[in-house]
Amino acid sequence: MSLRVASYNLRALQDDVAALARTVRVIDPDVLCLQEVPWIGPVNHRIADFADRCGLVWSGRSQRAGQTSVLTNLRTNVLSVTHHRLPARTWRDRRGFAVTRVAPFGHAPVSVASVHLSLDADERLVHARSIMDRLSAQPGPAVLAGDLNEQSDGAAWQFFGASMQPVSPLEPTYPSAKPDRVLDVVFATPDVTVLPHREVPWVWEDLKAATDHRPVWVDIETQPLPDPSVPRSGE
Repeated sequence: MSLRVASYNLRALQDDVAALARTVRVIDPDVLCLQEVPWIGPVNHRIADFADRCGLVWSGRSQRAGQTSVLTNLRTNVLSVTHHRLPARTWRDRRGFAVTRVAPFGHAPVSVASVHLSLDADERLVHARSIMDRLSAQPGPAVLAGDLNEQSDGAAWQFFGASMQPVSPLEPTYPSAKPDRVLDVVFATPDVTVLPHREVPWVWEDLKAATDHRPVWVDIETQPLPDPSVPRSGE
């Protein structure tokens, strides 16, 4: 069974939210990693409303860490969601990441991290190390998705690449109207089977109006859980 993991920088829902939701619906993710989730003021209703418009559930359970969170599809079994703060030099530049354990029903779980790295290169590397320490402590396969604020020649990108590999198409994602930088990417551990990339029918006007980033997504294959009724070898 396949699991579609997507990532999208929302730009705090400051743009055309209807276009943003339509774009997400076209992608139809099982797990949607969010960056720049609104956090100033009473905004929980806005995030919940956005999730509803997308046909998804806010699995973050009213939590946001450094403006990151996760939405999931009802067809996906959510085992856990945790949010983690990262050090930042100013309160306005809050950073963090969210990790969710998900599994299609009857299949082995996968850990998925939503990340949004700092604008400062040295801080990005510090953040990347903290994220990988947490993610590597999770058992089984893992996926990391988000806005790295740097490209493949950056130290944080290369740090992630030492134990994971980029699996989303390395096409420019920023700015959305005329992208020239690959800032948004999905990484996966070597034990993740990545399926051939499937494009979706874009609506160009929605893509441009929704936010200043383009989304990225991958389809991965999940492993069925062993049938307890079938004896294992040697039993």
